[in-house]
Amino acid sequence: MQTIYGPVQVTIRVTDHKITAASVPVYPNGSPHDQQISSYALPQLIQETVAADSANINAVSGATYTSQGYISSLQSAIDKAGL
Repeated sequence: MQTIYGPVQVTIRVTDHKITAASVPVYPNGSPHDQQISSYALPQLIQETVAADSANINAVSGATYTSQGYISSLQSAIDKAGL
């Protein structure tokens, strides 16, 4: 998913029809500010993803665009996994 700060790509691991892990191999990191936001927002989003087992998670305050890109990409990964 493209955001104004760059692309966000989420991958998930599914076991027994449950999300057991998520990772973000592509995320905005073109500037120190992008890196700072990604370093605190992405771990929170990943943790919420596994806990919720869905894309129904909250955005991280201060990382609205990254969160929106993450949630959109997550939903796409969920759809592709047939969950």
